[in-house]
Amino acid sequence: MSFVPTILRLTRFSLPRACSAKMSAPQPEPTTTVAPTPPWHAAYPVPRKAEPQGATREEVLAMLKTQLKDEHDGSRDFLLIDLRRIDHEGGTIRGSINLPAQSLYPTIPTLYSVLKAAGVRKVVWYCSSSRGRGTRAAGWFSHYLSGQGDNDMQSLVLVDGIKGWATAGPEYTEWMDEYDESVWLKS
Repeated sequence: MSFVPTILRLTRFSLPRACSAKMSAPQPEPTTTVAPTPPWHAAYPVPRKAEPQGATREEVLAMLKTQLKDEHDGSRDFLLIDLRRIDHEGGTIRGSINLPAQSLYPTIPTLYSVLKAAGVRKVVWYCSSSRGRGTRAAGWFSHYLSGQGDNDMQSLVLVDGIKGWATAGPEYTEWMDEYDESVWLKS
């Protein structure tokens, strides 16, 4: 008989304590794994021409100087496209248009039509270093030109991008609009 009350005492006192101890023990925080956000360009095809033809800053400067001499007739057979978006600071090469790379791909057919109608023969793309957005844009546009059978228009990437231009000295910075030296001293 003394055995039964001992079991009841164990059951009545030990189990509830064991359960409450287990319930009050710190539980690990649930983990949620968030997939990394894919880069903006992942939504578009990889450019077929991985290494588009480059244009050095010396070549682009010569184009700008030649255009200045021929400005009286209003002709210009090249276009500079600055692809920077949120990092569009410190100035831009004179005469460039700002067309952020993130919105470029779907506009390529329209852009091509406008450039063709304007008689543009060279499109020079650039971003900060021209190793990402600049190369990608030049590759996409080059592929589009091939698809159109257009051998008269060229898609070029500015070697070393705007950073290379802005840090190459006064000969280049005098050809920049809204040049801010402090931005380039930081980089």
